[in-house]
Amino acid sequence: MKPYKACSCRDEFGKLLGKHCPDLTKRRHGKWYARYEAPKTADGKRRQPRIGPFDTEKECKAELGKVVGQAGKTGREYDRKITFGQYLEKRHAWRVSAAETGEGLKPSTLRTDREIIDLYLKPGLGHLKLVGQLGQDQIRDLYAAMRQLNRPAERQRPTEMLRRLAEARASLEGARYSNRPISEARIKRAHIVLNAALNDAVKVSKILDENPADGVFRSKGGAGHKGRAKPLLWTDERVEAWEKTGKIPAKVMVWTNEQYGAFLDFAEHDRLYPVWHFAGHWGMRRGELVGLDKQDVGLKRRELHVRDDVKTEDSDRLIKFEDATADIGRRWVTRQTEERLAWGEGWTDSGRFFTREDGTPLRPEAVSQHFARLVRRYNAIRQHHAKGWTVEMIVKRTRVTEYEVRMALAGPPLPPVRLHDLRHGSATMLLAAGVPMKVVSEILGHASESFTSDVYAVVATALAEDAATRIAAFVPRRNRA
Repeated sequence: MKPYKACSCRDEFGKLLGKHCPDLTKRRHGKWYARYEAPKTADGKRRQPRIGPFDTEKECKAELGKVVGQAGKTGREYDRKITFGQYLEKRHAWRVSAAETGEGLKPSTLRTDREIIDLYLKPGLGHLKLVGQLGQDQIRDLYAAMRQLNRPAERQRPTEMLRRLAEARASLEGARYSNRPISEARIKRAHIVLNAALNDAVKVSKILDENPADGVFRSKGGAGHKGRAKPLLWTDERVEAWEKTGKIPAKVMVWTNEQYGAFLDFAEHDRLYPVWHFAGHWGMRRGELVGLDKQDVGLKRRELHVRDDVKTEDSDRLIKFEDATADIGRRWVTRQTEERLAWGEGWTDSGRFFTREDGTPLRPEAVSQHFARLVRRYNAIRQHHAKGWTVEMIVKRTRVTEYEVRMALAGPPLPPVRLHDLRHGSATMLLAAGVPMKVVSEILGHASESFTSDVYAVVATALAEDAATRIAAFVPRRNRA
C-alpha cells in the first residue's frame, strides 16, 4: 500500500513504462499513485484498486488513509469512479422503486426531482466524480450559471457551465423549456435536491466523508443570506407615503383587516371571489388553491384536506372552516354546475374544485394576474373620482359596474400586495384575533410553531398593545390619573 510514482511515457516499442520510467527521478515528471486491499469479490477474488493521480506523495498518503478507513467501515470498496450523474440516477431509481410500493414520495415530487436532475444537476455537475472532483466551488459555479440563464446577453458571463445548462433546456422533450430567468426559489429547490443526494452519499451509501454542499447556498448571487423576508403591515402612515411616492416599503407587505375586507366587498361579484376568500381567510397557497381536488372538500363537514407535495409534510393538512366559508363553497359549486350545463359536451371534468368556466384547471399565473388587475381597478376608480369624475362617468368610461365604483369609493386605498400576501394577511388576522400560535401554524401548514412566530412578527405591535392594556388592568392602583 506504499505510494509510488508513475507516468504515461512509452518505450520505442510503444509499451507503457509506468513506474519504470527513468525520468521519474525528475521532480516534475509523473504523478503519485497507490493501491490498497479492498474486500474480496463475491467469488473470493482479491481486489487491489488504485487511487491517483496526485501531485505529491503527501497528498497520495492522505487520501490513501481515507480510502482504507472507509473500506474498513463499510465492508465494501470505496467507489471512487462513480460520477455525480451516475449516483443521481442510482438514487432516483431507488426513490422511484420506493414510491411504487406506496412507501416513498408522491409522483409529482419525483417528477420535480427528475426535472431538476435533467435540467441542472446532470448537465452542470453530472460528469464530475463524486469523490475528489465535486466540491463547493463547482456547486457555486452551477448556481451562478443558473442565475445567468435567459438573461440579456450583455448581462451574461459566458461559461462552459452556462452553455451546458442552456443546451439542456433547449433539448428537454425536444423543445425549449422556458425563456424566463431562473428565480431564487427555483435555485433553492435545485439545492434541496442536490444537498439531499449528497447527504445520502455520506450517510447511506458511505461514499463521501462529508457533504460539499453544506453551507454553499446563498441567495442573491451569494452575497450573504439575509433570512426570510418578514411581512410588514400596510399602516395608514405607509399607505400615505406610498400614495405620494409610489414606493413600497418592503418586499412582503400585508393588508390590514379593513383593507382586506374592502377588497372582498369590491370583488364579491367576481367569479373567483371564493379563491380570494380561501386565500385570505385560511392562508392557502396559490398552488394549493388551483390544485385542490373536489374529493378533498367536505362542505357538509366544513373541512378541506390540503394535500401539498411541494413543500413539507406539514403542508399536508386538514382545515376546518366556519359556516360562512361553507356557504361560499356551496354557491361556488352551484355556479360551477350552471357552467357545466351551459358548456355541455365542451365542459371538461378536471376533478379540481376551482376551475375555469369550461372545467379545465386554473392556471396559477392567470390567477395572480387577475388578482392584480382587480387591485389596480379598485385604485383606478378612486383616482378617477379624485379628479372629479362622477359615478356615472366612471361606469361609462372604464367599463366597470356601479357596484364596484360604490365599493371602491366607500373603502380605503388598497396598496399593492401579491396574491401570496393574502396568506400572510391570514396569519396576521388569525393571530390578532387571538387564535393560538400553534393553531395558526397548523392552519398554514408550517413545519413548526417557532417558524410561524418568527415570520409573523408583523402583529407584534397589535399584540403588544393588547398586552399593555391587560397588564395595566392587572396591577391595582388606587389613584389613577
